[in-house]
Amino acid sequence: MDVTGNETRILVVEDEPTIARAVADRLAAEGFAVEVAGDGPAAVRRAREFAPHLIVLDVMLPGFDGLEVCRRVQAERPVPVLMLTARDDETDVLVGLGVGADDYVTKPFSMRELVARVRAVLRRVERPAPETDGALVRMGALEVDRRARRVVMDGREVHLTPTEFDLLACLLRNRGAVLTRAVLLEQVWDWADASGTRVVDSHVKALRRKLGQQLIRTVHGVGYSLEVAS
Repeated sequence: MDVTGNETRILVVEDEPTIARAVADRLAAEGFAVEVAGDGPAAVRRAREFAPHLIVLDVMLPGFDGLEVCRRVQAERPVPVLMLTARDDETDVLVGLGVGADDYVTKPFSMRELVARVRAVLRRVERPAPETDGALVRMGALEVDRRARRVVMDGREVHLTPTEFDLLACLLRNRGAVLTRAVLLEQVWDWADASGTRVVDSHVKALRRKLGQQLIRTVHGVGYSLEVAS
């Protein structure tokens, strides 16, 4: 997959025809293969048939909403999701990230910003694991295979979204150190500023729900550290 386009498939899910066409046309002009769905059931069906590398997903949809689309799609096949929301309410954003979205853009947005966010998410998914990490790392009941992007906890395989996996891998790579939110945003999200701290907090909450509350320690006023008993 090439984040500049070249057969990278993107599914745009938006019920407003004008916005859907504008987004699809811009992404197609950037070299991506694009398809559009206008409601929840169609989005799940097209995700299954089209097998996109990324989904641009509106929250408010007919049929069922984007949160339910995200839940169903992620249950079938992990895929990066960039959510579009007309509301900048923190609860809406955290719920969206909690069900498996990787990033979000609040309407109204510029096409330049949207394309930049799309490329950033795709880069994170394609980023190779550092050679020094090794293929398999075990810490207590936690087992992480970076090459296979597979996580096992207490003998049970755990489904993580691409960004959740990258966040866990980053904390694991720096185990013993406290990483600030700004550092995590730079290393995991490719963000050069610290404006997305709630994105980090939401994904940490998701990891705790899936892997246990004691896995990641919060260092108040600083950031997070991986805490796994040997």
